[in-house]
Amino acid sequence: MTATTSNAAAIWALGVTQIIGYGTLYYSFSILAPGIAAEFELAVEWVYGFMSLALLAGGAISPYAGGLADKHGAARVLSVGSIGAAVALAVCGLAGNAYTFLAGVVLVELASSFVLYATAFALLAQATGRQAQRSITYLTLIAGFASTIFWPLTSWLLQSMDWHQVYFLFAGLNLLICLPLHLWLTRFARIAAARPSEPAPIEPLAKAGGDVIFVLVVIGFSLAGFVSAAILFHIVPMLGLLGLGASGVVVASLFGPAQVASRLINMAFGKELPAPILAVVSATMMPAALVVLVLTTPALPGAVAFAIIFGLGTGLFSIVAGTLPLALFGKAGFGKRLGWISLGRLCLSAAAPFALSVALGALGPKPSLWVLATVGAICVAVFAEIWRRSRSGRLAPAATQPA
Repeated sequence: MTATTSNAAAIWALGVTQIIGYGTLYYSFSILAPGIAAEFELAVEWVYGFMSLALLAGGAISPYAGGLADKHGAARVLSVGSIGAAVALAVCGLAGNAYTFLAGVVLVELASSFVLYATAFALLAQATGRQAQRSITYLTLIAGFASTIFWPLTSWLLQSMDWHQVYFLFAGLNLLICLPLHLWLTRFARIAAARPSEPAPIEPLAKAGGDVIFVLVVIGFSLAGFVSAAILFHIVPMLGLLGLGASGVVVASLFGPAQVASRLINMAFGKELPAPILAVVSATMMPAALVVLVLTTPALPGAVAFAIIFGLGTGLFSIVAGTLPLALFGKAGFGKRLGWISLGRLCLSAAAPFALSVALGALGPKPSLWVLATVGAICVAVFAEIWRRSRSGRLAPAATQPA
């Protein structure tokens, strides 16, 4: 098997595990939360509060997970994470009271730090060499189907089983599909490491003032994560509050195809676009989408436009999450850098589900969305400053610059 063929196989394997990982550990929560709240006789805001606490725990462990990926290989970390994810989801399924469920959700987020994008990106940086940034783009293209598959799938499963059984099923997917694929990727990584050494990589963009730029990167991703988490955890019930009713699920299902479309567009027309510029473009789309939704609601075409624009923005941002740190700082210590970025992002994102849930009840949907749009605008300004500071360096293409 040639290096190109084996790289493609690895990307497809990671794509499958990321679809299942994000679908079972992240996207399904907003569909399951109302039933969980009803069974435990809690306000749904408290169930989202559980997720906020869990995201904090996941963020706290992210630098450690990134360091393990650098030291022992990302593929091994992914394999261990698959087992952890299956156990965590099973604990959620077994939960007979709110405290046990909270413990399960915390375990879910701890496992997420080992099995989702940060570790997958680290694997591609370690194993695909000069094709790392292109490989990251391909991976995000495949994994973009996670929400499209798991939002309606979770809703459909709840018609024939309760949320406990759904969690057991999701645990099985991680154990029976993701774990074998991650074990195979461990072998792939060993083979990749034995390939002949590559030419010296292009120097990172952040050759001067790197510490300041890194702080800005953490702030930018944290703000974007807050906006994204707030919307993704509430998109279906929020659209209902805005008068979309049952159409909310259909509108939300457009989010995934829009993510995929953004990555296809980037691959076709954005190859020469430097990573810092792509970050500004993707960040701009999120507040723009929120403004469209507020100004057009409850019109269905406006909601569709919102889902498409927001999906395009978050789709591009998934690429930026891997390519921007790689372009700015290079491959050395890449896993740990992603871990620190995840720490900042998840710490701020942890407050998002609970904060938006409270805001929706206290302010209503439209004022809450204006607040989120303002946070998104600040995020755009941060990435614009990163772009300005990096312009003195060599701006290589976001999807083609070698690692």
